[in-house]
Amino acid sequence: MNKVALITGGSRGIGFGIAECLAKEGHDLAINGMRDESQVQDALKALKIHGINVVYCQGDISNQDSRKAIIDKVKSTLGRLNVLINNAGVAPKERNDILEATQESFDYVVNTNLKGTYFLTQLVANWMVEQKQSDESFEGSIITVSSVSATVASTNRGEYCIAKAGLGMLTQLFAARLGEFRIPVYEIRPGVIATDMTAGVKEKYDKLFAEGLTVQQRWGLPEDIGKAAAGLARGDYPYSTGQVIMVDGGLTLQRL
Repeated sequence: MNKVALITGGSRGIGFGIAECLAKEGHDLAINGMRDESQVQDALKALKIHGINVVYCQGDISNQDSRKAIIDKVKSTLGRLNVLINNAGVAPKERNDILEATQESFDYVVNTNLKGTYFLTQLVANWMVEQKQSDESFEGSIITVSSVSATVASTNRGEYCIAKAGLGMLTQLFAARLGEFRIPVYEIRPGVIATDMTAGVKEKYDKLFAEGLTVQQRWGLPEDIGKAAAGLARGDYPYSTGQVIMVDGGLTLQRL
């Protein structure tokens, strides 16, 4: 029986990169996204090529009713859940200096990136505990995709950095709470990844890469994150719960 993975924001960008890697590993997938299902057919077809079951769970994780509907659909269609990939996130609509940032922007970013992720993880954690208690052989894990912005300050998008820093503590909290059930919890911190979210700053980062921003002088790719997530989901790191996997090309290495 295939493991089942739910990937929030899984129809494009980093989420789709993760979905492709898990599909190749033989995971059945529940793909969450905001767009109508008719708009993500190409992505779903590309995943189904690997001979797995793929279900689309449209919904906004910042909304309580929507979070419940997402989980209910996974239960009704796939019947189980082994891996949660917390990947969905939004960027500020405008990058404003923290001295001028608005509460509206803060609420918009934090409600999805932190609050929504926290309470979706709570729902899934409770379900995974139930699965473990009813079947000792059940294998579950929770993997949260945050960002180097959890520790690297960008003063023109403070709300984003604060939300990502919060996800670091989310990982530690759920790792501590779920340890007794042998459900490991991990965090992946990507660096600068080539997606539609970073398309608008391509010229800026092309220049920074050329000047040595990272040790490995290239853009990160969604598949770089996908490969890390696949290893965690496979269970390759069973004694590393609560840990952070850096996938940033050496961006955060301290160098002289």
